[in-house]
Amino acid sequence: MAHHSLRSGYDRLVSRLNRFPQGAPPAQVLNQILKLLFSEREAELVAWLPIKPFTARTAARAWKMREAEARTVLDALASRAVLLDAEQNGRMVYTLPPPMAGFFEFSMMRLRGDVDQKLLSQLLYQYLNVEEEFIKALFASGETHLGRVLVNETALTAENCLQVLDYERASEVIRSASHIGIGLCYCRHKMGHLDRACSAPLDICMTFNFTAASLIRHGFARRVDAGEGLDLLAQAQDHHLAQFGENVRRQVNFICHCCGCCCEAMIAQRRFGLLHPIHTSNFLPRIDEVACNGCGQCVAVCPVAAMGLVTASDPRRPGRRIARLDREQCLGCGVCPRVCPQKCITLESRSSRVLTPVNSAHRVVMMAIERGTLANLIFDNRALFSHRAMAAVLGVILKLPPFKQALASRQLKSRYLEALITRMKV
Repeated sequence: MAHHSLRSGYDRLVSRLNRFPQGAPPAQVLNQILKLLFSEREAELVAWLPIKPFTARTAARAWKMREAEARTVLDALASRAVLLDAEQNGRMVYTLPPPMAGFFEFSMMRLRGDVDQKLLSQLLYQYLNVEEEFIKALFASGETHLGRVLVNETALTAENCLQVLDYERASEVIRSASHIGIGLCYCRHKMGHLDRACSAPLDICMTFNFTAASLIRHGFARRVDAGEGLDLLAQAQDHHLAQFGENVRRQVNFICHCCGCCCEAMIAQRRFGLLHPIHTSNFLPRIDEVACNGCGQCVAVCPVAAMGLVTASDPRRPGRRIARLDREQCLGCGVCPRVCPQKCITLESRSSRVLTPVNSAHRVVMMAIERGTLANLIFDNRALFSHRAMAAVLGVILKLPPFKQALASRQLKSRYLEALITRMKV
């Protein structure tokens, strides 16, 4: 491939990553991270890969090389969990995942000697925990976000259970998955290299379905059955960890078991809570203030500091304190009811249900519309145009509410799309 720009392969890769709704704002530390995970030639090649899933033949055409040579490069990248791969209809299909949830996490999901994980941890901490641009772009942009909280099922009453749909249950995500992979918790592993990790379980990060199959194939996750998956879920709940999963109803690709001290999603909620960076569950805690004795155990386990202690204003007991909930900050994870010794915290339904995208395609299109990057999904010039992919994106758009359809139409400035939307309303 001839190159006519002085930009490095890493700069071009950053531009490619930002064609996807879950991008990565340019920064010097980001280039340092990419240099640990890609050679410059690999970065240059990956920068030409399409956003949508693709085959070795598609990559070969984009790279202007033989298909066998392209397949060798792709397989090498997949073996390091930079790409995900899956066999579909007898051929291997590849996907470049976003940095999060994607190859940032995958790089830390097992112990490895081919990457300096201590240095990588330091760089990731700087980019994600010190500098704010990436986390703000990921968690605080638009209305549709990457992840959602799944309520702790053991905290639900029999009445609550009647209102919980299958996709809101971590246990059902586990039971229905085609593949279940368990790896190291990226967040706590990273913090461990910085001597900041807590004592919560490490070997407990869950991936599912397509993502799990690829990570298992290349040794980044170990395959478990649903029974062991449910045992690990119970272990996470016993350690008062919140369940944070992909924000979709079908084919969920991950569930993290989050502590408040290490996990980036929980840290983002505390930092940017007013922007609602995480989709909540459909429940909120209700505190019986008469029964509350102010022990503070709910405050200690809340991963996002939504619980606090305030004066009870009780003239008969001047020093008495009670728990008080910040409803705007609360994720509805259901960790607090389990630790209350007085059993004075219960869960109640929110006044309106939280809407969850149907699948990954639905979520990505919604995120792209809100972030102004929808055209990148449809007019992906780095690969051959796919009518099937175009049809999938249009299918999602046509099912959106009218104002979202209008946003999509304005971004694409497409008379065809405008006419199609109008026709579907007739």
